[in-house]
Amino acid sequence: MVEWIISEGLTPYEDAVAFMEDRAAGIARGTAGECIWLLEHPPLYTAGTSARREDLIAPDRFPVYETRRGGQYTYHGPGQRVVYVMLDLNRRGRDVRRFVRQLEGWVIAALAEFNVTGHIREGRVGVWVERPDKPRTASGAMREDKIAAIGIRLHKWVSFHGISINVEPDLEHFSGIVPCGISEHGVTSLVDLGLPVTMADVDVALRRSFEAVFGP
Repeated sequence: MVEWIISEGLTPYEDAVAFMEDRAAGIARGTAGECIWLLEHPPLYTAGTSARREDLIAPDRFPVYETRRGGQYTYHGPGQRVVYVMLDLNRRGRDVRRFVRQLEGWVIAALAEFNVTGHIREGRVGVWVERPDKPRTASGAMREDKIAAIGIRLHKWVSFHGISINVEPDLEHFSGIVPCGISEHGVTSLVDLGLPVTMADVDVALRRSFEAVFGP
């Protein structure tokens, strides 16, 4: 059985990392069960293993945490549902690419419950939504905004870190970084798209769509 934890309030980033590392080690040893942890963080930036210093535009704005998850710079803050995914890939198949596709598919399935169509784009990690209502990019392409970020780390084939979905964060806070190293497209949220969605609504959608993607 996968344990689901929902934390109220804002969870300090250091506490979350300590919990994930301990839980992932326990899962690898066989002394702890798999876990999905839903939470919010205070405003902060995290740097993944591919982060470029020039993409940190405002280094003194919020705390910046170096992390060994994949990806580049990401913002976390109130109004964003962070989903830390501690699953045992020893039992679920040791295929990192497949696992990332499952995470993407999970987000897309949850968004679909709100009639939002999420897209995966080659060379752009995360989940995107098309914005025909906004001006096209400099290259003439349709504008697309990121609604969810994905970044994982593995310990003995046990995953931790995970995904973040923008429900109603302060989107201006993303201006302190180049999110995931991509400057041509923007960032959006469910509320920014005009949907009166709450964090509890998103949690229900995530739980409802989990098993269809990952199995029991």
